[in-house]
Amino acid sequence: MRVWRQLTDLVARHGSAALITVHDVKGSAPREVGAHMVVRPDGAFHGTIGGGQLEFRMLDAAREMLAAGRGPAWIVDQALGPDLGQCCGGRVKILIETFDKRDMEDLAPLVAAEDGSALFEVECRMEDGRVRREISSTVGDDRWAGWHETHGEVRTPVLIFGAGHVGRALVLSLAPLPFSVRWLDDREGAFPSHLPANAKAVRLRDPEAEIAEAEPGSLILVMTHDHPLDMAITAAALKRGFPYVGLIGSATKRARFEKRFRELGLPEDTIRSLVCPIGIPGITDKDPAVIAASVTAQLLQVRERGGAVQNLSPLTASNDT
Repeated sequence: MRVWRQLTDLVARHGSAALITVHDVKGSAPREVGAHMVVRPDGAFHGTIGGGQLEFRMLDAAREMLAAGRGPAWIVDQALGPDLGQCCGGRVKILIETFDKRDMEDLAPLVAAEDGSALFEVECRMEDGRVRREISSTVGDDRWAGWHETHGEVRTPVLIFGAGHVGRALVLSLAPLPFSVRWLDDREGAFPSHLPANAKAVRLRDPEAEIAEAEPGSLILVMTHDHPLDMAITAAALKRGFPYVGLIGSATKRARFEKRFRELGLPEDTIRSLVCPIGIPGITDKDPAVIAASVTAQLLQVRERGGAVQNLSPLTASNDT
């Protein structure tokens, strides 16, 4: 979640908003330091600090603070034990802040930094009961005597070739997740009129150029309407050595493509790296939404490991016939 963008949008629309942050964790807790919730005056919210009684109580506190008007920040020191009905066993400090339109100028640099593509560090300290934040130009300056926060998000680039039923389902499945999607199809009118915020639709003109210009850590999914086009895109992607190259298809399709890849001179280990069929082994339902969910889980595994798919038998399922 882009917390500063979300916060300023809610302030602009509703006049005020609260920010709940997991400030410190000792032992076991449902969320990590830096987890956020943004709360509207009516109690609606975005994000989570882990659910359960802890989240319920912090939401109540945020609503009370918003009802009282912009004021000092609260830090709640809470044990995650029997009094909450939670058995995590750890202890957390929760920071709750309120904002209104007077804060928009101070929030603007944070929104601008968050709109970039990288993580950024913020120096924080308490001033007159409220948190003052400065982007990391002052890191190392002892006068701050406060703490650091890390904001922003690193999105893994995903190229999806093909805007058919599975492509559409996959783009929707990836929408709330830390991926940046470049969605490509060579057909006019192939894309829906509305796209998720993390997706960009591109009319495919030159498949090899798209592969050549893709970031090295991109994840590639090939599912076009045309098998020769699939072949060309997949071969180019395998030659580049991306951490994940997935091709929708059956065992028969894979075998045919492998034969052609050998004729093109691709090494055997490169050919073996192809993920086809795509998705988690053992899920065989061919409904587009099911395939999309399975592939999304697989991409999250690859992202978590920072590398290629492991322990996957490529012939355990089929995405088409």
